[in-house]
Amino acid sequence: MRIIFTLLVALFANISAFGQSQVSGHVYELNNKKKEAIIGANIHWLGTTSGTVTDIQGQFKLPTHPESSKIVVSFVGYTSDTISVNATNQTFDILLAQNQELDEVTVATRKSGTHISRINPITSIEITGEELCKAACCSLAESFETNASVDVSYTDAATGAKQIQLLGLAGTYVQMITENMPNNRGLASTFGLDFVPGPWMEAIQVSKGAASVTNGYESLTGQINVQYKKPSTSEKLFVNGFASNSGRLESNVNGSIYVSDKWKTAILAHASTDAVKNDRNKDGFLDEPLTQRYIFMNRWEYKPNDNVITQFGVKILDEERIGGQTDFDKTMDVMSQPHYGIMINTQNIESFLKVGYILPSDNNKSIALMANHTWYDQKSIYGRRLYDANQNYFMANLIWLSHFGNAEKHKYTAGLNFMYDDLSENLYGSITNISGFNAGRKEIAPGAYFQYTFALPDKFTLLTGIRADHHNLYGTFITPRLHARYSPNDHWVFRGSVGKGYRTPNALAEYNPILASSRSLNIASDITQEEGWNYGANVTNYLHIGLRELTINLEYYRTHFVNQMIMDLDKDAHEVYFYNLDGKSYSNVLQAEASMEIFRGMDVVAAWRWNDVKTTTGNDEKLQKKPLRSDYKGMLNLSYATPLKKWQFDYTAQLNGLGRIPFTNDLRSESFDAFQVHNAQITKFFRTWNVYVGIENLTDFTQANPIIEPESPFGNNFDSSLIWGPVMGRKIYFGFRFSISRDS
Repeated sequence: MRIIFTLLVALFANISAFGQSQVSGHVYELNNKKKEAIIGANIHWLGTTSGTVTDIQGQFKLPTHPESSKIVVSFVGYTSDTISVNATNQTFDILLAQNQELDEVTVATRKSGTHISRINPITSIEITGEELCKAACCSLAESFETNASVDVSYTDAATGAKQIQLLGLAGTYVQMITENMPNNRGLASTFGLDFVPGPWMEAIQVSKGAASVTNGYESLTGQINVQYKKPSTSEKLFVNGFASNSGRLESNVNGSIYVSDKWKTAILAHASTDAVKNDRNKDGFLDEPLTQRYIFMNRWEYKPNDNVITQFGVKILDEERIGGQTDFDKTMDVMSQPHYGIMINTQNIESFLKVGYILPSDNNKSIALMANHTWYDQKSIYGRRLYDANQNYFMANLIWLSHFGNAEKHKYTAGLNFMYDDLSENLYGSITNISGFNAGRKEIAPGAYFQYTFALPDKFTLLTGIRADHHNLYGTFITPRLHARYSPNDHWVFRGSVGKGYRTPNALAEYNPILASSRSLNIASDITQEEGWNYGANVTNYLHIGLRELTINLEYYRTHFVNQMIMDLDKDAHEVYFYNLDGKSYSNVLQAEASMEIFRGMDVVAAWRWNDVKTTTGNDEKLQKKPLRSDYKGMLNLSYATPLKKWQFDYTAQLNGLGRIPFTNDLRSESFDAFQVHNAQITKFFRTWNVYVGIENLTDFTQANPIIEPESPFGNNFDSSLIWGPVMGRKIYFGFRFSISRDS
């Protein structure tokens, strides 16, 4: 491209000079005593902007200039030469000598922490490790504070469980995957966001809309893919410490070891505790549970040659979580003591294996096997209700990647899936007001898929896929998905998508924090598989303002359900109903986002999202707003790093719109008002470590009286599930990070 550009410029200069008096010549260098042309050397009249460049033979022609009699000849890496011109139509042979070797020059720029992929036909957002350091990212649940697309909120005011929302819907409709292997399914979805330590993550990819068929049939609103630190990319040693005024202490340590040229391993360890009883609103209940959590991971990488790579590893977790009334005594019998308590003990073991082989005869053809297994055990107490559950989940995916003809234009992926998920549940204690509990289920679903990609590089990409799965409970079903991307130039990217998704709902496994209330539970016996469609359109514009780039992204997504498990809080203030959808249920989301480095070191992201989420609920089967969801959200993120990145200042403001509160028989109002949450952090960088201090919820805003009748937790009106805003007030924290990089 550079040679073509040079030729065009030179040609234009020569045409313009035709018929005029001019100087011409040849610019060259000596290489082993031979003359070699210098292509693209600059020639201009001294003191003017009039000039030209040499062509592919190193030749130039330059019209004379009335205001100058000297030409300057220059080229990067060579000593410039100034030549006097004494007559018109002179011809010169100009020899340029190479400069002496320059001192090392470091060019520093600030990479964006979050960016939208320009080439992926699926709308994908990459959240880098640098972005995760802008806030107190203690876990995956706290990784989206500076992200406009993903919301994280508490499910209730007692257990500390958090849920994400994407495209206006709960996180159960988002497929959670780890390094392209599905996990966090069923029982693990309730508290699983807290079980991924923030410092362990290398990056997070968020994709919107129906995802690729290669990872299964469950994604309805998108995927969140977590990339852990790997043996080949992890630091030699990384240590993180964190403390907050709420009593939270945390430490993370990870490192990688190169055992040999072929074997590498990484060890990651996490320990945290919340040991202080906080009850700032004086309602007698802990604002957040007391926890003790330990997580350990060991992963290995074996690469015998350039064509084979094997990865495997294991992750182990143990957590104790205690909530409820401040005077609750966990050593006493829960059925006889007067205080309401919540105890949740969780053990989790995950293992994975990935083997990939690239064909030596064609680097565009490969075969891979990915498999992961999760054992999850939860023993929990909610007042005088006891819920124990165990889940064994296994997924295997055999993938063949190849192409038709031209590998750049016609690629395809074919594969076989197998999913096994065995969930057992036991509910006992004070459960006389619970009906329809089905005590778990077992799923077995083999499947096959084919995905084709047609690409005109840099211009157009069509990704279409279809899969068929046979489920032991729901029979055979087909999942089609299609994505398209068109980029007419460097400034515009247009995307469109449509796809179907299915999901097996689990009333108590996914919503067991609802047990922290006095509501009667009514679970229909005929709840079946959820089924829905997602449609999306996205346009991204990259505007160049001077030397800087403004990115503007506008998108619209619609999800509508053919069938859905409804959790209905509107029929009765003292009951909750789970049943199949009878009517309409949909989500429309429109979002606009702009980001830019407005001056050196200063990044700005501003976004606005409108949510139209409605479901048919209540005794009158009315299509109404989904409760406890904000109608809109605004976000502003400012991040400034000083030159050479000695200091960094981060600030995020979130505006959450008003929303509806479900029927409470006048125990609560029918809606909540808009509210704001502000977070700020300052980081000081040193050569191998940094320290940071920050404030979450700067204005100390909390939802007033989040628990209904906390003074009577065993009464008829007690309810901790109606949460729409922050439960914890202002939190001040401090932390440090120390690392020794691999190239140190």
